[in-house]
Amino acid sequence: MNRLFFRFFVLVMLAIAGAAFAVHFAISRLYGDPLDDIARRQAAAQIFLLQHYVDQAPPDEWLARLNKVREVSDVRYDLVPLAQVRAALPAGRHAALAQGDVVIDVANKAFYRRVDLKGERYVGSDDDVIHAQGLPIDTSQALRQEALRYAIVALALLAPIALWSRSHWQGLQHLSRVADDVGAGNLSARAVMPRSASIYPLAERMNAMTARIGQLLESQRSLLHSVSHEIRTPIARLEFGLELLRSAADARSHPALEKRIAAMEQDLVELNALVGELLGMARLDSGQPLQRQAFDLAPALRHCMAGLPPGADIEVQVADELGTLDGDARLLMRAIGNLAGNAGKYAAQRVVVAAVRLPDHVEITIDDDGPGIPPDEREHVFEPFYRLDRSRDRNTGGFGLGLSIARKAIALHGGAVHVEDSALGGARFVVRLPV
Repeated sequence: MNRLFFRFFVLVMLAIAGAAFAVHFAISRLYGDPLDDIARRQAAAQIFLLQHYVDQAPPDEWLARLNKVREVSDVRYDLVPLAQVRAALPAGRHAALAQGDVVIDVANKAFYRRVDLKGERYVGSDDDVIHAQGLPIDTSQALRQEALRYAIVALALLAPIALWSRSHWQGLQHLSRVADDVGAGNLSARAVMPRSASIYPLAERMNAMTARIGQLLESQRSLLHSVSHEIRTPIARLEFGLELLRSAADARSHPALEKRIAAMEQDLVELNALVGELLGMARLDSGQPLQRQAFDLAPALRHCMAGLPPGADIEVQVADELGTLDGDARLLMRAIGNLAGNAGKYAAQRVVVAAVRLPDHVEITIDDDGPGIPPDEREHVFEPFYRLDRSRDRNTGGFGLGLSIARKAIALHGGAVHVEDSALGGARFVVRLPV
Protein backbone atom coordinates (compact mmCIF):
# COMPACT_ATOMS: atom_id res chain seq x y z
CA MET A 1 0.00 0.00 0.00
CA ASN A 2 2.80 2.43 0.89
CA ARG A 3 4.50 1.59 -2.39
CA LEU A 4 1.36 2.61 -4.29
CA PHE A 5 1.27 6.10 -2.77
CA PHE A 6 5.04 6.54 -3.04
CA ARG A 7 4.77 5.87 -6.76
CA PHE A 8 1.86 8.31 -6.98
CA PHE A 9 3.92 11.00 -5.21
CA VAL A 10 6.89 10.42 -7.53
CA LEU A 11 4.55 10.60 -10.55
CA VAL A 12 3.13 13.95 -9.37
CA MET A 13 6.61 15.39 -8.82
CA LEU A 14 7.75 14.21 -12.23
CA ALA A 15 4.63 15.71 -13.79
CA ILE A 16 5.32 19.09 -12.14
CA ALA A 17 8.95 19.00 -13.28
CA GLY A 18 7.86 18.05 -16.79
CA ALA A 19 5.33 20.89 -16.82
CA ALA A 20 8.04 23.38 -15.77
CA PHE A 21 10.30 22.26 -18.61
CA ALA A 22 7.40 22.33 -21.06
CA VAL A 23 6.48 25.89 -20.05
CA HIS A 24 10.09 27.03 -20.37
CA PHE A 25 10.44 25.36 -23.77
CA ALA A 26 7.17 26.79 -25.11
CA ILE A 27 7.97 30.33 -23.95
CA SER A 28 11.49 30.06 -25.38
CA ARG A 29 10.20 28.96 -28.78
CA LEU A 30 7.39 31.49 -28.96
CA TYR A 31 8.82 34.55 -27.24
CA GLY A 32 12.55 33.91 -26.92
CA ASP A 33 14.71 32.86 -24.01
CA PRO A 34 13.42 34.46 -20.76
CA LEU A 35 16.99 34.67 -19.45
CA ASP A 36 17.97 36.66 -22.55
CA ASP A 37 15.23 39.19 -21.79
CA ILE A 38 16.35 39.43 -18.14
CA ALA A 39 19.97 39.96 -19.19
CA ARG A 40 18.92 42.56 -21.78
CA ARG A 41 17.08 44.53 -19.09
CA GLN A 42 20.08 44.34 -16.76
CA ALA A 43 22.39 45.57 -19.54
CA ALA A 44 19.94 48.25 -20.69
CA ALA A 45 22.19 51.14 -19.53
CA GLN A 46 25.17 49.97 -21.60
CA ILE A 47 22.98 49.31 -24.62
CA PHE A 48 21.35 52.76 -24.26
CA LEU A 49 24.78 54.41 -23.95
CA LEU A 50 25.94 52.68 -27.13
CA GLN A 51 22.83 53.46 -29.16
CA HIS A 52 22.11 57.02 -27.96
CA TYR A 53 25.57 58.41 -27.32
CA VAL A 54 28.19 56.54 -29.30
CA ASP A 55 26.04 55.89 -32.36
CA GLN A 56 24.85 59.53 -32.43
CA ALA A 57 28.39 60.76 -33.10
CA PRO A 58 29.01 62.66 -36.36
CA PRO A 59 30.85 60.80 -39.15
CA ASP A 60 34.41 59.90 -38.29
CA GLU A 61 33.89 60.68 -34.52
CA TRP A 62 32.33 57.34 -33.60
CA LEU A 63 35.65 55.87 -32.41
CA ALA A 64 36.41 58.98 -30.31
CA ARG A 65 33.14 58.70 -28.41
CA LEU A 66 33.66 54.96 -27.95
CA ASN A 67 37.07 55.68 -26.38
CA LYS A 68 35.50 58.23 -24.00
CA VAL A 69 32.99 55.56 -22.89
CA ARG A 70 35.86 53.12 -22.38
CA GLU A 71 37.58 55.59 -20.05
CA VAL A 72 34.63 56.14 -17.72
CA SER A 73 32.94 52.69 -17.85
CA ASP A 74 33.71 49.51 -15.98
CA VAL A 75 32.56 47.56 -19.01
CA ARG A 76 35.22 46.54 -21.50
CA TYR A 77 34.48 47.41 -25.13
CA ASP A 78 36.49 45.74 -27.87
CA LEU A 79 36.29 45.73 -31.66
CA VAL A 80 36.58 42.20 -33.11
CA PRO A 81 36.29 40.89 -36.69
CA LEU A 82 32.85 39.81 -37.85
CA ALA A 83 34.13 36.41 -38.96
CA GLN A 84 35.52 35.69 -35.49
CA VAL A 85 32.20 36.53 -33.84
CA ARG A 86 30.24 34.36 -36.25
CA ALA A 87 32.51 31.45 -35.36
CA ALA A 88 31.94 32.03 -31.65
CA LEU A 89 28.14 32.45 -31.76
CA PRO A 90 25.58 29.65 -32.32
CA ALA A 91 24.18 29.49 -35.82
CA GLY A 92 20.76 30.56 -34.56
CA ARG A 93 22.13 33.97 -33.50
CA HIS A 94 23.78 34.84 -36.82
CA ALA A 95 20.63 36.30 -38.34
CA ALA A 96 20.13 38.77 -35.48
CA LEU A 97 23.79 39.77 -35.67
CA ALA A 98 23.52 40.30 -39.43
CA GLN A 99 20.57 42.65 -38.95
CA GLY A 100 22.51 44.82 -36.52
CA ASP A 101 20.67 43.69 -33.38
CA VAL A 102 22.29 43.42 -29.98
CA VAL A 103 23.06 39.74 -29.33
CA ILE A 104 23.29 38.91 -25.61
CA ASP A 105 25.78 36.31 -24.35
CA VAL A 106 24.28 35.55 -20.93
CA ALA A 107 26.86 32.95 -19.87
CA ASN A 108 29.81 35.34 -20.41
CA LYS A 109 27.99 38.51 -19.30
CA ALA A 110 28.60 40.16 -22.66
CA PHE A 111 26.86 41.32 -25.83
CA TYR A 112 27.77 41.68 -29.51
CA ARG A 113 26.62 44.22 -32.04
CA ARG A 114 27.94 45.18 -35.46
CA VAL A 115 29.43 48.64 -35.61
CA ASP A 116 27.25 49.36 -38.67
CA LEU A 117 26.01 47.60 -41.76
CA LYS A 118 27.29 50.02 -44.46
CA GLY A 119 30.76 51.04 -43.27
CA GLU A 120 29.73 54.65 -42.48
CA ARG A 121 31.43 54.91 -39.06
CA TYR A 122 34.96 54.45 -40.37
CA VAL A 123 36.68 52.54 -43.13
CA GLY A 124 35.95 48.85 -42.73
CA SER A 125 33.41 49.34 -39.89
CA ASP A 126 30.93 47.05 -41.68
CA ASP A 127 33.29 44.12 -40.93
CA ASP A 128 33.77 44.94 -37.24
CA VAL A 129 31.67 43.95 -34.20
CA ILE A 130 31.68 45.70 -30.87
CA HIS A 131 32.11 43.23 -28.02
CA ALA A 132 31.06 44.49 -24.59
CA GLN A 133 32.29 42.36 -21.66
CA GLY A 134 31.85 42.57 -17.90
CA LEU A 135 28.20 43.61 -18.05
CA PRO A 136 26.24 43.74 -14.76
CA ILE A 137 24.27 40.62 -15.66
CA ASP A 138 23.17 38.34 -12.83
CA THR A 139 20.45 35.79 -13.68
CA SER A 140 20.82 33.76 -10.47
CA GLN A 141 18.25 35.86 -8.63
CA ALA A 142 15.86 35.53 -11.55
CA LEU A 143 16.38 31.79 -11.54
CA ARG A 144 15.72 31.64 -7.80
CA GLN A 145 12.53 33.62 -8.30
CA GLU A 146 11.47 31.29 -11.08
CA ALA A 147 12.23 28.25 -8.90
CA LEU A 148 10.27 29.80 -6.05
CA ARG A 149 7.27 30.29 -8.34
CA TYR A 150 7.32 26.66 -9.39
CA ALA A 151 7.84 25.53 -5.78
CA ILE A 152 4.77 27.50 -4.69
CA VAL A 153 2.77 25.98 -7.55
CA ALA A 154 4.01 22.50 -6.59
CA LEU A 155 3.06 23.00 -2.94
CA ALA A 156 -0.31 24.38 -3.92
CA LEU A 157 -0.92 21.22 -5.96
CA LEU A 158 0.62 18.77 -3.50
CA ALA A 159 -1.23 20.01 -0.41
CA PRO A 160 -4.74 19.02 -1.59
CA ILE A 161 -3.35 15.88 -3.23
CA ALA A 162 -1.69 14.90 0.07
CA LEU A 163 -4.92 15.46 2.02
CA TRP A 164 -6.90 13.41 -0.48
CA SER A 165 -4.23 10.70 -0.61
CA ARG A 166 -4.14 10.42 3.18
CA SER A 167 -7.88 9.82 3.34
CA HIS A 168 -7.69 7.42 0.40
CA TRP A 169 -4.73 5.57 1.95
CA GLN A 170 -6.52 5.15 5.29
CA GLY A 171 -9.56 3.75 3.50
CA LEU A 172 -7.45 1.28 1.52
CA GLN A 173 -5.65 0.22 4.68
CA HIS A 174 -9.02 -0.47 6.30
CA LEU A 175 -10.11 -2.50 3.27
CA SER A 176 -6.83 -4.42 3.41
CA ARG A 177 -7.38 -5.34 7.07
CA VAL A 178 -10.96 -6.45 6.33
CA ALA A 179 -9.72 -8.55 3.39
CA ASP A 180 -7.15 -10.20 5.68
CA ASP A 181 -9.88 -10.97 8.24
CA VAL A 182 -12.13 -12.45 5.56
CA GLY A 183 -9.23 -14.49 4.20
CA ALA A 184 -8.62 -15.81 7.72
CA GLY A 185 -12.20 -17.06 7.87
CA ASN A 186 -13.92 -14.20 9.71
CA LEU A 187 -16.83 -13.69 7.32
CA SER A 188 -18.53 -11.30 9.73
CA ALA A 189 -15.85 -8.65 9.07
CA ARG A 190 -17.20 -5.56 7.30
CA ALA A 191 -15.68 -2.38 5.92
CA VAL A 192 -17.24 0.57 7.73
CA MET A 193 -16.61 4.05 6.31
CA PRO A 194 -18.60 7.23 5.68
CA ARG A 195 -20.49 7.74 2.43
CA SER A 196 -18.25 10.70 1.65
CA ALA A 197 -15.18 8.42 1.42
CA SER A 198 -13.72 8.13 -2.06
CA ILE A 199 -13.70 4.32 -1.92
CA TYR A 200 -17.13 3.94 -0.29
CA PRO A 201 -18.61 2.20 -3.41
CA LEU A 202 -15.71 -0.29 -3.35
CA ALA A 203 -16.28 -0.93 0.37
CA GLU A 204 -19.99 -1.53 -0.23
CA ARG A 205 -19.29 -4.03 -2.99
CA MET A 206 -16.71 -5.77 -0.82
CA ASN A 207 -19.24 -6.02 2.02
CA ALA A 208 -21.87 -7.39 -0.37
CA MET A 209 -19.38 -9.94 -1.70
CA THR A 210 -18.41 -11.02 1.83
CA ALA A 211 -22.05 -11.32 2.86
CA ARG A 212 -22.83 -13.38 -0.24
CA ILE A 213 -19.85 -15.69 0.41
CA GLY A 214 -20.99 -16.10 4.01
CA GLN A 215 -24.51 -16.96 2.90
CA LEU A 216 -23.25 -19.51 0.39
CA LEU A 217 -20.94 -21.15 2.92
CA GLU A 218 -23.65 -21.20 5.55
CA SER A 219 -26.09 -22.73 3.06
CA GLN A 220 -23.47 -25.31 2.13
CA ARG A 221 -22.79 -26.16 5.77
CA SER A 222 -26.49 -26.35 6.59
CA LEU A 223 -27.16 -28.57 3.60
CA LEU A 224 -24.21 -30.83 4.40
CA HIS A 225 -25.19 -31.08 8.04
CA SER A 226 -28.88 -31.66 7.30
CA VAL A 227 -28.27 -34.26 4.61
CA SER A 228 -25.74 -36.05 6.79
CA HIS A 229 -28.21 -36.24 9.67
CA GLU A 230 -31.24 -37.09 7.54
CA ILE A 231 -29.43 -39.92 5.79
CA ARG A 232 -28.86 -41.60 9.16
CA THR A 233 -32.52 -42.59 9.37
CA PRO A 234 -32.75 -44.62 6.11
CA ILE A 235 -29.37 -46.15 6.91
CA ALA A 236 -30.70 -47.31 10.27
CA ARG A 237 -33.78 -48.76 8.60
CA LEU A 238 -31.61 -50.55 6.06
CA GLU A 239 -29.44 -52.00 8.82
CA PHE A 240 -32.55 -53.23 10.61
CA GLY A 241 -33.97 -54.72 7.41
CA LEU A 242 -30.67 -56.42 6.59
CA GLU A 243 -30.53 -57.90 10.06
CA LEU A 244 -33.97 -59.41 9.56
CA LEU A 245 -32.97 -60.61 6.09
CA ARG A 246 -29.79 -62.19 7.48
CA SER A 247 -31.81 -64.04 10.11
CA ALA A 248 -34.07 -65.43 7.39
CA ALA A 249 -31.08 -66.39 5.24
CA ASP A 250 -29.38 -68.14 8.15
CA ALA A 251 -32.56 -70.09 8.77
CA ARG A 252 -32.69 -71.26 5.18
CA SER A 253 -28.92 -71.78 4.79
CA HIS A 254 -28.73 -69.88 1.49
CA PRO A 255 -24.98 -69.18 0.79
CA ALA A 256 -25.54 -66.93 -2.25
CA LEU A 257 -28.02 -64.78 -0.35
CA GLU A 258 -25.68 -64.54 2.65
CA LYS A 259 -22.87 -63.36 0.38
CA ARG A 260 -25.10 -60.71 -1.12
CA ILE A 261 -26.23 -59.57 2.31
CA ALA A 262 -22.59 -59.30 3.44
CA ALA A 263 -21.84 -57.06 0.43
CA MET A 264 -24.85 -54.87 1.28
CA GLU A 265 -23.73 -54.60 4.89
CA GLN A 266 -20.29 -53.47 3.67
CA ASP A 267 -21.99 -50.79 1.57
CA LEU A 268 -23.84 -49.62 4.69
CA VAL A 269 -20.56 -49.48 6.60
CA GLU A 270 -19.14 -47.25 3.86
CA LEU A 271 -22.24 -45.06 3.95
CA ASN A 272 -21.92 -44.67 7.70
CA ALA A 273 -18.25 -43.78 7.30
CA LEU A 274 -19.11 -41.22 4.61
CA VAL A 275 -21.77 -39.61 6.80
CA GLY A 276 -19.29 -39.47 9.68
CA GLU A 277 -16.68 -37.74 7.51
CA LEU A 278 -19.25 -35.30 6.13
CA LEU A 279 -20.30 -34.39 9.66
CA GLY A 280 -16.64 -33.97 10.55
CA MET A 281 -16.19 -31.60 7.61
CA ALA A 282 -19.28 -29.65 8.68
CA ARG A 283 -17.94 -29.28 12.23
CA LEU A 284 -14.57 -28.04 10.98
CA ASP A 285 -16.28 -25.48 8.74
CA SER A 286 -18.68 -24.32 11.43
CA GLY A 287 -16.16 -21.93 12.94
CA GLN A 288 -16.56 -23.30 16.45
CA PRO A 289 -13.56 -22.60 18.72
CA LEU A 290 -11.12 -25.44 19.29
CA GLN A 291 -10.93 -27.16 22.66
CA ARG A 292 -7.31 -26.26 23.21
CA GLN A 293 -5.15 -27.59 25.98
CA ALA A 294 -1.51 -28.55 26.36
CA PHE A 295 -0.71 -32.23 25.72
CA ASP A 296 2.40 -34.37 25.34
CA LEU A 297 2.99 -34.87 21.64
CA ALA A 298 5.14 -38.03 21.67
CA PRO A 299 2.70 -40.26 23.64
CA ALA A 300 -0.22 -38.90 21.61
CA LEU A 301 1.48 -39.83 18.33
CA ARG A 302 2.35 -43.34 19.54
CA HIS A 303 -1.21 -43.91 20.77
CA CYS A 304 -2.58 -42.64 17.46
CA MET A 305 -0.40 -44.98 15.40
CA ALA A 306 -1.26 -47.93 17.66
CA GLY A 307 -4.96 -47.33 17.09
CA LEU A 308 -4.78 -47.49 13.28
CA PRO A 309 -6.40 -50.50 11.57
CA PRO A 310 -4.05 -53.31 10.48
CA GLY A 311 -2.28 -52.63 7.19
CA ALA A 312 1.23 -51.78 6.20
CA ASP A 313 4.04 -52.05 8.68
CA ILE A 314 4.15 -48.63 10.40
CA GLU A 315 7.43 -47.64 12.03
CA VAL A 316 7.13 -44.89 14.62
CA GLN A 317 10.34 -42.88 15.01
CA VAL A 318 9.28 -40.40 17.65
CA ALA A 319 11.68 -39.09 20.28
CA ASP A 320 10.55 -38.56 23.86
CA GLU A 321 11.72 -34.94 24.01
CA LEU A 322 9.07 -33.54 21.64
CA GLY A 323 7.58 -31.62 24.55
CA THR A 324 4.03 -30.32 24.74
CA LEU A 325 1.81 -28.77 22.12
CA ASP A 326 -1.17 -26.49 22.64
CA GLY A 327 -4.23 -27.56 20.69
CA ASP A 328 -7.09 -29.98 20.28
CA ALA A 329 -5.30 -33.32 20.73
CA ARG A 330 -8.21 -35.40 19.45
CA LEU A 331 -8.57 -33.36 16.25
CA LEU A 332 -4.84 -33.21 15.56
CA MET A 333 -4.32 -36.93 16.11
CA ARG A 334 -7.25 -37.67 13.83
CA ALA A 335 -5.56 -35.56 11.12
CA ILE A 336 -2.22 -37.38 11.58
CA GLY A 337 -4.08 -40.70 11.66
CA ASN A 338 -5.79 -39.86 8.35
CA LEU A 339 -2.42 -39.12 6.76
CA ALA A 340 -0.83 -42.29 8.12
CA GLY A 341 -3.86 -44.39 7.17
CA ASN A 342 -3.76 -42.99 3.66
CA ALA A 343 -0.05 -43.85 3.42
CA GLY A 344 -0.78 -47.37 4.65
CA LYS A 345 -3.30 -47.94 1.84
CA TYR A 346 -0.75 -47.30 -0.89
CA ALA A 347 2.46 -48.52 0.77
CA ALA A 348 4.04 -51.69 -0.55
CA GLN A 349 5.49 -52.70 2.81
CA ARG A 350 6.66 -49.77 4.94
CA VAL A 351 5.29 -46.60 6.43
CA VAL A 352 7.58 -44.45 8.61
CA VAL A 353 6.14 -41.82 10.93
CA ALA A 354 8.75 -39.47 12.40
CA ALA A 355 8.62 -36.24 14.40
CA VAL A 356 11.21 -33.65 15.40
CA ARG A 357 10.96 -30.44 17.41
CA LEU A 358 12.62 -27.37 15.91
CA PRO A 359 13.01 -23.90 17.49
CA ASP A 360 9.72 -22.50 16.20
CA HIS A 361 7.70 -25.52 15.06
CA VAL A 362 7.22 -29.27 15.22
CA GLU A 363 7.70 -31.22 11.99
CA ILE A 364 5.92 -34.55 11.53
CA THR A 365 6.66 -36.64 8.43
CA ILE A 366 4.81 -39.69 7.07
CA ASP A 367 6.78 -41.64 4.42
CA ASP A 368 5.67 -44.66 2.41
CA ASP A 369 7.24 -46.90 -0.20
CA GLY A 370 4.23 -46.89 -2.50
CA PRO A 371 3.82 -45.51 -6.04
CA GLY A 372 4.00 -41.88 -4.89
CA ILE A 373 1.92 -38.90 -6.03
CA PRO A 374 2.66 -37.06 -9.30
CA PRO A 375 3.78 -33.43 -8.75
CA ASP A 376 0.76 -31.99 -10.58
CA GLU A 377 -1.61 -33.95 -8.32
CA ARG A 378 -0.06 -33.07 -4.95
CA GLU A 379 -2.24 -30.07 -4.22
CA HIS A 380 -5.40 -31.65 -5.61
CA VAL A 381 -5.26 -34.62 -3.23
CA PHE A 382 -6.28 -32.26 -0.39
CA GLU A 383 -9.48 -31.22 -2.18
CA PRO A 384 -12.75 -32.79 -0.94
CA PHE A 385 -13.82 -35.90 -2.89
CA TYR A 386 -10.70 -35.79 -5.05
CA ARG A 387 -9.11 -39.19 -5.61
CA LEU A 388 -6.38 -40.40 -7.89
CA ASP A 389 -7.50 -42.81 -10.59
CA ARG A 390 -5.66 -45.72 -9.01
CA SER A 391 -7.61 -45.32 -5.74
CA ARG A 392 -11.04 -45.77 -7.25
CA ASP A 393 -11.50 -49.37 -6.29
CA ARG A 394 -12.80 -51.22 -3.26
CA ASN A 395 -9.37 -52.39 -2.17
CA THR A 396 -8.19 -48.91 -1.20
CA GLY A 397 -11.65 -47.46 -0.61
CA GLY A 398 -12.07 -43.95 0.76
CA PHE A 399 -14.17 -41.02 -0.34
CA GLY A 400 -11.50 -38.40 -0.87
CA LEU A 401 -12.32 -36.59 2.40
CA GLY A 402 -9.62 -37.82 4.77
CA LEU A 403 -6.82 -35.62 3.44
CA SER A 404 -9.13 -32.62 3.18
CA ILE A 405 -10.19 -33.04 6.82
CA ALA A 406 -6.53 -33.42 7.82
CA ARG A 407 -5.50 -30.17 6.10
CA LYS A 408 -8.44 -28.25 7.64
CA ALA A 409 -7.64 -29.55 11.12
CA ILE A 410 -3.95 -28.68 10.78
CA ALA A 411 -4.77 -25.23 9.37
CA LEU A 412 -7.06 -24.52 12.34
CA HIS A 413 -3.97 -24.97 14.54
CA GLY A 414 -1.96 -22.52 12.42
CA GLY A 415 0.01 -25.28 10.71
CA ALA A 416 0.44 -26.51 7.15
CA VAL A 417 0.82 -29.79 5.29
CA HIS A 418 2.29 -30.55 1.90
CA VAL A 419 3.44 -33.53 -0.18
CA GLU A 420 6.91 -34.22 -1.53
CA ASP A 421 9.00 -37.19 -2.68
CA SER A 422 9.98 -39.74 -0.06
CA ALA A 423 13.36 -41.36 0.42
CA LEU A 424 11.47 -44.70 0.54
CA GLY A 425 10.36 -44.18 -3.05
CA GLY A 426 6.75 -43.16 -2.44
CA ALA A 427 5.14 -40.02 -1.05
CA ARG A 428 6.08 -37.98 2.01
CA PHE A 429 3.48 -35.90 3.87
CA VAL A 430 5.14 -33.12 5.86
CA VAL A 431 3.16 -31.49 8.71
CA ARG A 432 4.46 -28.33 10.40
CA LEU A 433 2.77 -27.15 13.58
CA PRO A 434 3.80 -23.93 15.35
CA VAL A 435 5.13 -24.32 18.85
